[in-house]
Amino acid sequence: MPMPSPASSHDLLVLQAARKSYNPGLPSEVEVLHGVDLRAAHDEFMALIGPSGSGKSTLLNVLGLLEPLSSGRYLLQGEAVQDLDDTALTLLRRQTLGFVFQFHHLLPAFSALENVTLPALMGEGKVSTAQREHARSLLDAVGLAHAMDKRPNELSGGMQQRVAIARALVMSPPLVLADEPTGNLDTASSDDVFALMRRIHSERGTAFIIVTHDPRLAQRCDRVVELVDGQIARDMAQAPE
Repeated sequence: MPMPSPASSHDLLVLQAARKSYNPGLPSEVEVLHGVDLRAAHDEFMALIGPSGSGKSTLLNVLGLLEPLSSGRYLLQGEAVQDLDDTALTLLRRQTLGFVFQFHHLLPAFSALENVTLPALMGEGKVSTAQREHARSLLDAVGLAHAMDKRPNELSGGMQQRVAIARALVMSPPLVLADEPTGNLDTASSDDVFALMRRIHSERGTAFIIVTHDPRLAQRCDRVVELVDGQIARDMAQAPE
């Protein structure tokens, strides 16, 4: 696959010749990503698919600034990630990225509202009145205005993921990275959560990159990128169903 052209103002992120190895220099060294080239626009709604062990979660961790590249170049919002120190990386992650995982990772002792405000609390040490009201509006937007004071164990699996999505949006990131966000849900709840992400993308302009094993959901994305053995095997735009 040819090297992408230089980043443009349309690009939210650009990966160039991205490689990721574990245990480098040791006999047990394993390279998981083999020269991946990828770019995503500000209006992206992308499915990232591939068999287990293909490198999808590793790629998402790299995109999410949770793991560094072994070599290659990563531009996020025009920032050369590999040139940033830990403080700058933390700030860029907080300002740019939201995360949704297969398991909601909500704090059991916190209410839905308190869980949504958690990124602000962790980043700034306090939650402002404006941030709390923003969190309330997000819970309203995901259909949980009636459940703001409920704890996670009082919510269904689909409702828990809705709280997790609201939490991912509370800092107003331009990009949400979702790793199997419906993988722990039944079909009806999966469809509801996916439809919610679609609506957020449409109404708020938030970009989404979604790792999924569900071909039904992948077919409903604007773009499908397939990873096989740590390389992009297919990158296809499509009209969502």
